[in-house]
Amino acid sequence: MGSNLSSCVSDGDGGGSLRPRLGDIPESCVALVLMYLDPLDICKLARLNRAFRGASLADFIWESKLPLNYRFIMEKALEDDHDDDHASSMEDLGKRDVYARLCKPSLFDHGTKEIWLDKKTGGVCLAISSKALRITGIDDRRYWSHISTEESRFHTIAYLHQIWWLEVEGDIEFRFPPGSYNVFFRLQLGKSSKRLGRRVTNSEHIHGWDIKPVKFQLTTSDGQHVVSQSHLDNQGQWILYHAGTFVSKDSNDLMKIKFSLTQIDCTHTKGGLCVDSVFICDSGVGKRVDCFCR
Repeated sequence: MGSNLSSCVSDGDGGGSLRPRLGDIPESCVALVLMYLDPLDICKLARLNRAFRGASLADFIWESKLPLNYRFIMEKALEDDHDDDHASSMEDLGKRDVYARLCKPSLFDHGTKEIWLDKKTGGVCLAISSKALRITGIDDRRYWSHISTEESRFHTIAYLHQIWWLEVEGDIEFRFPPGSYNVFFRLQLGKSSKRLGRRVTNSEHIHGWDIKPVKFQLTTSDGQHVVSQSHLDNQGQWILYHAGTFVSKDSNDLMKIKFSLTQIDCTHTKGGLCVDSVFICDSGVGKRVDCFCR
């Protein structure tokens, strides 16, 4: 991009007269243009020259990219950080640095939840570990095991051996910036491991999922309610199952979100299911894999 732009504003025209350069554009004018670009493009253009680099630091640009309640989000991001000096220094950061800091995933609620801003859109993303979910029979080793794995953001998943009554529930209270949000359960049929450097999946316990679909439910404290169903499939692959969408209208409202996954038909057992986490993300983020795995 930089070479193309430079070729359009070269230093001379063959006759000795000088043409304006990119560096001659006032920073204030550049900043007004940058405000209409997405964060990744702003960072790319900041590498062109001093004028663009200086303009890219303007607080008003990054304040327009930050969520309206970014201070509340910052508090959550620093919740598990007990370094008072670090917390206070955040108040002294420029808005660009605040944006960059919030794009880095941060654990909270004793490490069971994670929050970050999507680098491209600035949308809020939340991840909730399986350990923060209420799972029927989770403490009985006949039914469930906690497995360490690099395939989870939280480095651990819940693995179902076999059960008659499956119920996975969770909730979170949060001030969501205005917009629509998707809720996903990240699940996999089969237990994955590494063998001779290759990923392999053990399908020994997989059964019961082709008989009846699982039921997803989503409710909010302001009365929104969504119910959906889906058969679990694609053995050996992590799948984001869409549980529903809700809308936030006011970033000052503390909204409680409840979500669940159930399969309570006791005519058959089911097993071989990995439960990783639940994601709540701004609808602009979609299902981009890079946003959910790291």
